Amino acid sequence: MAHQAHAYHMVDPSPWPLTGALAALLMTSGLALWFHYQKTTVLILGFIVMLLTMFQWWRDVVREATYQGHHTTPVQKGLRYGMILFITSEVFFFIGFFWAFYNASLAPTPEIGECWPPTGITPLNPFEVPLLNTAVLLASGVTVTWAHHSIMEGDRKEALQSLLLTILLGIYFTILQAMEYYEAPFTIADGIYGSTFFVATGFHGLHVIIGSLFLSVCLLRLTLHHFTTKHHFGFEAAAWYWHFVDVVWLFLYISIYWWGS
Repeated sequence: MAHQAHAYHMVDPSPWPLTGALAALLMTSGLALWFHYQKTTVLILGFIVMLLTMFQWWRDVVREATYQGHHTTPVQKGLRYGMILFITSEVFFFIGFFWAFYNASLAPTPEIGECWPPTGITPLNPFEVPLLNTAVLLASGVTVTWAHHSIMEGDRKEALQSLLLTILLGIYFTILQAMEYYEAPFTIADGIYGSTFFVATGFHGLHVIIGSLFLSVCLLRLTLHHFTTKHHFGFEAAAWYWHFVDVVWLFLYISIYWWGS
């Protein structure tokens, strides 16, 4: 950085964008082969290349941030804007699912009995597992905020405890949702109700799994002393993502589980 006349990070040439594109090609073509011919070799190869790319690319980013000092204040500002734009794109991703749900439920067609839930569908009780899942996610929002404040105050022990508790709550949520899917009285093939329910809640469940992995990486980095009281955007990004997941679930619970039942 000594010879650099500015505070911006000029990224070194990297093979990982190319291997990431290769992984995307292998996975999409592998999915097509799996769907049509039940052959999984290309899909598995693509998945392995994707995992290797993720590990090595993010390893390089952590190295640049933690040891090489490339993540200066202007660079961190750019990363914040990037994360904000990413979460905004995710918001619009879920708006599409809510649009489909309300379009179908506010004006039910004759094909589904002109009523909502459609004729023949037994909805889940919103005051059983869904309510428990709501409490679990809200509690995890509290514990991740606790972890953030602990990091800012330099209390490493409390930060580790609260972050671990957040991850455990995320895993508990995923287990409860899997059990709910297993015992659901309808499937994704049961018309517009089944498809909107499982696609919306399923993609949210996928985001919970991704968020749990994100926080797990932060927990590992915290044990390795990567975060300081002033320099911990990696954790902040994970916390923002987790709060987004919380808020989406509240809308899902109110719309699909409670009002939609």
